[in-house]
Amino acid sequence: MPTLEPNVRSLISPLGIVRFLEILLSCAAFSLASVHHSNYGSYGAWSMFTWCFCFSISVLVVVVEVAGLTESLRISWQDFTSAFSMLAALMIFTTSIVYPSTFIPYCNDCRYIAAATAMSCFCFVAYAVEVGLTRAKEGEISGFLATIPGLLKVFEAYVACLIFSLVANYTFYDLYAGLQWSLAVYCICFIITLVIIILTVGRCLASLPFPLEKVLVAYNVLAVLLYITAAVVWPLYSFKNYSRPDPCNRITCVTWNNRLGVTFLTYFNLIAYIVDLVYSSKMVFVTAPA
Repeated sequence: MPTLEPNVRSLISPLGIVRFLEILLSCAAFSLASVHHSNYGSYGAWSMFTWCFCFSISVLVVVVEVAGLTESLRISWQDFTSAFSMLAALMIFTTSIVYPSTFIPYCNDCRYIAAATAMSCFCFVAYAVEVGLTRAKEGEISGFLATIPGLLKVFEAYVACLIFSLVANYTFYDLYAGLQWSLAVYCICFIITLVIIILTVGRCLASLPFPLEKVLVAYNVLAVLLYITAAVVWPLYSFKNYSRPDPCNRITCVTWNNRLGVTFLTYFNLIAYIVDLVYSSKMVFVTAPA
């Protein structure tokens, strides 16, 4: 059984200080929103969940590292913390945009909402700094999720989740087979990407009976091709016989905005998969020894 070796010095390392700031800022954000009761509705619930989730996992990470439990866990701790910091940065970034745009235009006293937004923005910066600190440097031996392709995998999965959230309450994709194809593309790529992340964190990649690096390159090629078709087909059929409502406000333009949001998110993920393919190919065919 592994011997526990408490690591109190991790608290005063640059990474430990950044994590302390993440805990402080996320706690301040959800506390300010709770005090002012500006957390109603789906967007308010999402914002509170994001801040509380990031706060809780960051506290857990700090406790585990201080207690010296990282070596006794049956997961790749470096991959887990790298994936979490990237996910937290993306979630906090989204919340820092959604929360103020939802509540500030309709508030009478905006001080608490503005303060919660500011804390959220600072919290995003802290998580972005952690991503930079934990990212694998060139020539450094590290976990897959600490590399640029690994971080991109987290980004790709998160963007797919945003796409699902925009189409979850609507059935307009039933009108055309092209829209159903696009949803199939989003689902297939999301599932495979999520499986890669889970296998990496669970230390299962080494037991696979095939060369993982080349399989990842092949998957990225497939994902790029699939997303190219979705990037063409989704806007083509999504806006077919459907023009922008006039007048356009928060109520009349909900469906329009969601369709437009899915279009842009599709392009973002296409770019991410292309960059992922370039970096993965470089790691396999350029950096790999002959």
